[in-house]
Amino acid sequence: MDLLRHLRLFVTVADELHFSRAAERLGMAQPPLSQAIRRLERELGAELFDRSQRGVRLSRAGAALLEEAHELLAREQRLRTLARRAADGGLGTLRAGVPPDTTAAVLSALLSACAEHSPGLSVDLQEVTTEEQVRLLSSGGLDVGLVHHPVDATELQLGPEISLDLGVVLPRTSPLARLPEVTLGELSGHDLVLCPQGHAPGWYDRILDVCRAEGFVPGRLRHASNPEFLLALVTAGHGVAFDQGPVARKEPRVAWRPLADRPLTLRISGAWPSGRGAHPAARRFAELAADVLARDHTAASRREGVPRPPDDSPRPWSVVYG
Repeated sequence: MDLLRHLRLFVTVADELHFSRAAERLGMAQPPLSQAIRRLERELGAELFDRSQRGVRLSRAGAALLEEAHELLAREQRLRTLARRAADGGLGTLRAGVPPDTTAAVLSALLSACAEHSPGLSVDLQEVTTEEQVRLLSSGGLDVGLVHHPVDATELQLGPEISLDLGVVLPRTSPLARLPEVTLGELSGHDLVLCPQGHAPGWYDRILDVCRAEGFVPGRLRHASNPEFLLALVTAGHGVAFDQGPVARKEPRVAWRPLADRPLTLRISGAWPSGRGAHPAARRFAELAADVLARDHTAASRREGVPRPPDDSPRPWSVVYG
């Protein structure tokens, strides 16, 4: 017999102490309900109700069973809820890759959004380049990642794409730092600091193609894997760099200026493996990440406003955490 179903019928009759009302509440006829209770009593070897012309009341065995039945049915519901949450990706661990240049503010907001949406899900964030993310997503080492475009997504599903306009990071003493915005052509003759090509080959090549098309051929290419080193090279006069702005604005020895006509747009999206084996929370993580990145970029743009020409007074060195 279906014990849990019969216990649910028993609890309803026990609540009503009236078979007709219980049957109406359950949406069934009274005779089948009475037969089901009799069957349960035979199965348990005890009468659960004292039936008389004056009405129905719980027997001693029925009263003893009622509390246990409530607990058992509650545990069944918890079990069903647990299974659904696990199937929907609300439990367990999600291994997520993020680019090394992701700011602390974005990481914090993303983790908070994940915790709010799926409190039972543990997000294991890993700092991984786009190239390495693609490899790990294909081999099963990651469940989801945030990748820079263009990217080979042959075996991947992609979430919403966010476009982030980049500006230029200059030494604060540069004459260009006094301009409200800078054209790529005006950077001619400067060295350029970029993340290594292996981090995101498609994006690396895209930057150089746009620079050449706009009249900026870097005198020398330098490479920096983390934002602090990139800013240090710019501060030391070893080139200019491209950045969204928030990290650069924390370093007083550099200036961030928008690029005229916004020629460089960083495109980012979540990515996860195709097929039925994908983590059920991967798509939602990609959606949350897109929302966080969009809000962060909007807030940064509002804070930036129209850049003011800086003064040239000496400023102390500061350590940047990004």
